[in-house]
Amino acid sequence: MTAHKSGDPTTLNRLYGRQSGPKLRKGQQELVDTLLPAISVPEEGEVTAANLFGYDRPLHFEIGFGGGEHLAHRADMLPDHGFIGCEPFLNGVVQALGHVRDQHLGNVRLHMGDALQVLSRIPDGSLSFVYLLHPDPWPKARHAKRRMMNPGPVAMIARKLKPGGEFRFGTDHPVYLRWALMVMNGHPDFDWLASNPKDFQNRPGGWPETRYEAKARRIGHEVWYCRYRRR
Repeated sequence: MTAHKSGDPTTLNRLYGRQSGPKLRKGQQELVDTLLPAISVPEEGEVTAANLFGYDRPLHFEIGFGGGEHLAHRADMLPDHGFIGCEPFLNGVVQALGHVRDQHLGNVRLHMGDALQVLSRIPDGSLSFVYLLHPDPWPKARHAKRRMMNPGPVAMIARKLKPGGEFRFGTDHPVYLRWALMVMNGHPDFDWLASNPKDFQNRPGGWPETRYEAKARRIGHEVWYCRYRRR
């Protein structure tokens, strides 16, 4: 199947890549058994700030949070906001649970699985921020349909964001960057918040470095930071 055939993450209805790694230690398994059920996004029903946190508040959504460093940093910075993080990889979820426990973050809810399944249950115009940081680039052309930066997911993100809400995307992969810019430049609902190269070559304030970004820099990769405002 080539990249030009129909299908993207909103229509393929499957996750690619591994979902578990090394066996969990006892303490990690306890986090999965006790803390994760307490802060998991419900499996059914509308996903709203009021349903998750008891009252309405600005709502943030992170797609594929990795080890949870960015999610935890933002949640700690904005304790009166609500944060939803989705990640299919068990070991990443365990790391995020550790951040939630150690930093006493009561404003975080997690989903171990497909982010788009949760995003689809959020009422349109509800989100203040959406984050997609260092997603799997799927660099081969025949795998392009698997990329989260595709017209289907981007259209869903646009619907879920409030007018004036912000979508943040970061990558160190030049092929993915060019693809993402092409997708975003063709979308009528976003304004790119960049007036010169420095605006997307330097990390903005309030955007912490993740371990994936640090690893990319160690091996000499350039990192790009893209911010888009919902019209």
